[in-house]
Amino acid sequence: MNKKIIILIIAIVVIVTVGCVGFWIINSNNKANSNNSNSTENQSNNEIKEETPNDNAETNDKKVAVIYFSATGTTEKIAGYIKNVTNGDLIEIEPKEKYTSADLNYGNNNSRATREQNDSSARPEIKNNINTDNYEVIYLGYPIWWGDVPKIILTFLDSQNLDGKILIPFCTSGSTGISGSVNTLKNYKKNIIWLDGKRFSASTSLEEINSWVTNLNY
Repeated sequence: MNKKIIILIIAIVVIVTVGCVGFWIINSNNKANSNNSNSTENQSNNEIKEETPNDNAETNDKKVAVIYFSATGTTEKIAGYIKNVTNGDLIEIEPKEKYTSADLNYGNNNSRATREQNDSSARPEIKNNINTDNYEVIYLGYPIWWGDVPKIILTFLDSQNLDGKILIPFCTSGSTGISGSVNTLKNYKKNIIWLDGKRFSASTSLEEINSWVTNLNY
């Protein structure tokens, strides 16, 4: 083989080899820079996430109780839903003397509930001891009786020091709204932070309760 041709072949091999090595070095450096850039970006994003305040953190940190009175079980069902959503403590207001169907006869002017609701001084006794000292937020549930709160709710308010606490009323009824009963509560105890609350029917779903609680601002 001609000597010149051999030299040319060797030169071509050297050039190709140098080119391949150079490409590999450049490509490796680019990958390293890219990885470093991604790592820095991820770290920055994580720092931003950690510094961004959770809008619901204050709400979630508050100790919650769901306290309710239920004579027929309807309010108890709604209270259970609220307990599930808030992860609060569920506490029933138990009357010392349970209400019978005769006691709740709206058509009888001499039924127990009718007499209580017509007597501004009536305060039915509560059987169980309830301590609200450790709670900052209290969901307070009751059925609507004769357009208003059952008088046993006022007994409960009298038995507690609720000054400065957040109370969220919720009621159950066939059609009567909650505003009248909330006005009664606000006028009865003025040093409580009362929210407007909400009325629910017997058919209210857990999803509806979840939507309501999630949108509360306290």
